[in-house]
Amino acid sequence: MELLAEDLIRDIPDFPREGIVFKDITPVLQSPEAFAEVLEQMTEYAGSRDPTAIVGIESRGFIFGTPVALNLQLPFVPIRKLGKLPGETVSVEYALEYGANTVEMHKDCLQRGDRVVIVDDLLATGGTAAAAIQLIEGLGAQVVGMVVMVELGFLEGRAAIGDCDFKSLIEY
Repeated sequence: MELLAEDLIRDIPDFPREGIVFKDITPVLQSPEAFAEVLEQMTEYAGSRDPTAIVGIESRGFIFGTPVALNLQLPFVPIRKLGKLPGETVSVEYALEYGANTVEMHKDCLQRGDRVVIVDDLLATGGTAAAAIQLIEGLGAQVVGMVVMVELGFLEGRAAIGDCDFKSLIEY
């Protein structure tokens, strides 16, 4: 079944640099009907995994993850870029094409035995997603699934997330 959202995603050539074709999801967010359809499908998937918490990856994962958590009446846990959280944190550094980045989360946001679904807008190379999984599992929680609106399959990001149960609503 094709989502209304698929027809709204637009290609922006040469962004953020020459040779990259950026998948712009802004039109989906501007369409209440398409956005609701995406959130409904994400909520359905996440709920099927019997989670105890929803984790969203900065920043667009917050846009999708927060309403999914509310729909399921579950806590929402943000994973943020280094230096953005005020409490005691745990962090993971991961490789980028040119350099490295670090993500972190509050140390007390998940407990051993929590069942977590990660929600994000897009899976590309999978580096950030793999770092998120490492953070969550490092706190003793279990990642029981990940759902994204868009997967750039040609970048083979699924390989980076191992055997994590994964669902994308749209694949390029």
